[in-house]
Amino acid sequence: MKQNQEQSLQKSIGLMTAITIVVGTIIGSGVFVKPAVVLTHAGTSNMAILAWVVGGLLTLAAGLTIAEIGAQIPKTGGLYAYIRDIYGPFWGFLTGWVQTIIYGPAIIVSLVLFFGILVTNFFNISNDMSVWFGLFALIFLTAVNILGTKFGGLMQNVTTIAKLIPVFAIIIFGLLWGNEGIFGQDVTSLIKTDGEINFGRAVLATLFAYDGWIMLTNMTGEMKKPQRNLPLAMLIGLSIVTLAYVLINIAVFHVIPAAELVGLGNTASAEAAKALFGDIGSKIVNIGVIISIFGCLNGKIITFPRIPFAMAEDGLLPMHKYVGYISPKLKSPLGALITVFGISMVLIVLTLLFPDVVNADYLSEVTIFIIYIFYMMAFVGLFILRKRNKDIKREYSVPLYPFIPLLALFGGAFIIINTLISDFMGSLYSLIILAIGIPVYMYLKNKQKQTNI
Repeated sequence: MKQNQEQSLQKSIGLMTAITIVVGTIIGSGVFVKPAVVLTHAGTSNMAILAWVVGGLLTLAAGLTIAEIGAQIPKTGGLYAYIRDIYGPFWGFLTGWVQTIIYGPAIIVSLVLFFGILVTNFFNISNDMSVWFGLFALIFLTAVNILGTKFGGLMQNVTTIAKLIPVFAIIIFGLLWGNEGIFGQDVTSLIKTDGEINFGRAVLATLFAYDGWIMLTNMTGEMKKPQRNLPLAMLIGLSIVTLAYVLINIAVFHVIPAAELVGLGNTASAEAAKALFGDIGSKIVNIGVIISIFGCLNGKIITFPRIPFAMAEDGLLPMHKYVGYISPKLKSPLGALITVFGISMVLIVLTLLFPDVVNADYLSEVTIFIIYIFYMMAFVGLFILRKRNKDIKREYSVPLYPFIPLLALFGGAFIIINTLISDFMGSLYSLIILAIGIPVYMYLKNKQKQTNI
């Protein structure tokens, strides 16, 4: 069954769509709302810009490292498939468990709720309606992807290009028309909270904005020439994102004095656009943020369902026959799309009923800790694969080996350690979610054994 299903998924993702998936799943709202946050932690404009560069280099190192693994294991499911093939089904299951049950749905729900709030604020509609706008986006994009990967990819191409328009408008006109000093601006005297100025926290803030870089690997089984296109898409896509993030921060510093920027919070880019283009400028940026969230949501809906799909192929999910169902006509992973949609709907209801207990934004943040543990396992897995497959010719090898994989390991360790320090209880919660998966795995494996008897 596994082989037939893999063949049933269409190889419809070319290089251009792969690049837009990388860019589109990373660029959400972070490029617009993070400049002031990073500056507050960095203390100076020089260190803030350096933090974005360092964050981009660490992410690029991670992407290029994972790309070699993906070229050797070109299978649908991404991180789940890599961990499964390198370390065995137990660790593979735990990877997919965290991504399917909480990490993916929490990120999707965060985007859904944020999208609804942005739309209602933009059109001055009651915030009570925000969840309905978010739900409409979720239902619409799920339906688009049910129609097939080709349609979901087309939507990703359009939204990625659209979201980059306001980004590069701020960059181009900010660099041309700004008259503030870009470098050498110091705001340390304005930071009142002890310990807030910390370059590590500044880099950590950028890494959260870069999160989503691995999502393309979930689609490897549906890519044309994955050994070639996966590394290329990672390199080009992550370079575009890093360039956009660094340049938009330089442009913002060129338009708004750093002393004012510290107090702007999440409105920094909107205020820069307003200074450049007047009131219409802030509206343009707001539209850009809405499109960014919409496109980022589409990217998550394209990529996340491939994880439960791959797990269902291995019989490692309850009702796996339904979860792994492929539409015979549309050639889309219908069962997995509906599964992720259903779990997301449950989480939306819980966040509405118990907002103080179940917060999707917080859940998505705390699960990043545990996901990075599996990222670290994957980075180490590259060295294992090199040793295991030393006599096999590789279609793609990560450049500057072993320095790039070691840099990726450094970045992963940096996030894990800083998250433990800044939110120990949140990290503990994510470990509890992980631990719950152990008896589930044991139950499913026992059920498989009984079925095979």
